[in-house]
Amino acid sequence: MKPVEITDDNFEAEVIKSDKPVLIDFWAVWCGPCKLIAPIVEELAAEYDGKVKIGKLDVDSNQQTSIKFGVRSIPTLLLFKEGKLKDTIIGAVPKSKIVEKLNAAL
Repeated sequence: MKPVEITDDNFEAEVIKSDKPVLIDFWAVWCGPCKLIAPIVEELAAEYDGKVKIGKLDVDSNQQTSIKFGVRSIPTLLLFKEGKLKDTIIGAVPKSKIVEKLNAAL
């Protein structure tokens, strides 16, 4: 299972109206630390398939959503549950830290 592409246009349908928790990786092509965390996000998409929706949002193409949630540095991971922002992880953190937050949301 690959991460879902989240955009300004599909944000409400994919995230706010999701019946599962949603983790979004805010990233950009030019961001070095984003490249470090990308494989972890891919692994989590497979491991949490059916339990958590994992998505990626390109901040350069989707500035409205980035601004709305105050994303100033990337990578930033935002965790939503029942349409509300529950947690924020900033920077390239170890997989264990992300897993801890995901498990807390389940």
